[in-house]
Amino acid sequence: MEIITLGNELLRQKAERIIKIDAEVTKIAEELLVTLHQGKGVGLAGPQVGLMKRIFVVHIDQDLPRVFINPVILETSAETVKYEEGCLSIPGVWVEVIRPKTLRVQAWNEQGRSFTQEAEGILARVILHEYDHLEGTLFIDRLSELKRNRILAKLKKRQGV
Repeated sequence: MEIITLGNELLRQKAERIIKIDAEVTKIAEELLVTLHQGKGVGLAGPQVGLMKRIFVVHIDQDLPRVFINPVILETSAETVKYEEGCLSIPGVWVEVIRPKTLRVQAWNEQGRSFTQEAEGILARVILHEYDHLEGTLFIDRLSELKRNRILAKLKKRQGV
């Protein structure tokens, strides 16, 4: 799979719900994980590879890789934390983003089993970041307009636009 980058209109579209979790969806999950590892990231969502389906994968350090299909954020904490984020679809950009400290998410795995997970720290952050991709939101959208415009100007300059 090829990771699409900022400027591709698919990154701004809302992903569609997966109706049936079958062998095709399992294959998509496997391919997302391969692409994630090749990109040396910790999370990757369907829209980032041009697949407008509500699926993302997460693999942080020594934890087992996780697949989230049709996720729903059930709850987030009022307490927030600031932490540096990057994105495979916006290479070379790292900036501090404020997000809830903890969350509770419900989703299905690649075997079609429903699960609910509570997460905190980096796992909560990655889940929220990838969930944003399913909604057509990028992490730079969570910045002030001034910071976002500075980043976009740097990217345009870097690309020679």
